Amino acid sequence: MMTPCLVTKTITTPYDVAEHLRTPEEMAAYLEASIEEAAGDAALIAKALGDIARSKGMAQVARDSGLSRESLYKALSGERSLTFDTIFKVISALGLKLNVETVASPSKGCATVIATPQQES
Repeated sequence: MMTPCLVTKTITTPYDVAEHLRTPEEMAAYLEASIEEAAGDAALIAKALGDIARSKGMAQVARDSGLSRESLYKALSGERSLTFDTIFKVISALGLKLNVETVASPSKGCATVIATPQQES
């Protein structure tokens, strides 16, 4: 006699990192890791900033950065190059800041950018 086989169905849902970025420290760690992994790919960094902006609310980030929502979505889509002006506006609106530190390299000195939460003054 044959035993019937049970067929199980696996259901997957898309993972949205923006749903898991709850604190400024998590946002800073995510941006820092994205910058390290990007290896110079500005589109990847723009998308990471977009993830963080979505976690805070795009409308709020647009207001705080002085950009229109449409401009913010376009800038953080990764489909066009970001200007430093836009990067700094968005990072400030997210409550983050960038720090630069030197990293020892066998061939030459180089710098690393680190994202950290802004301290309230």
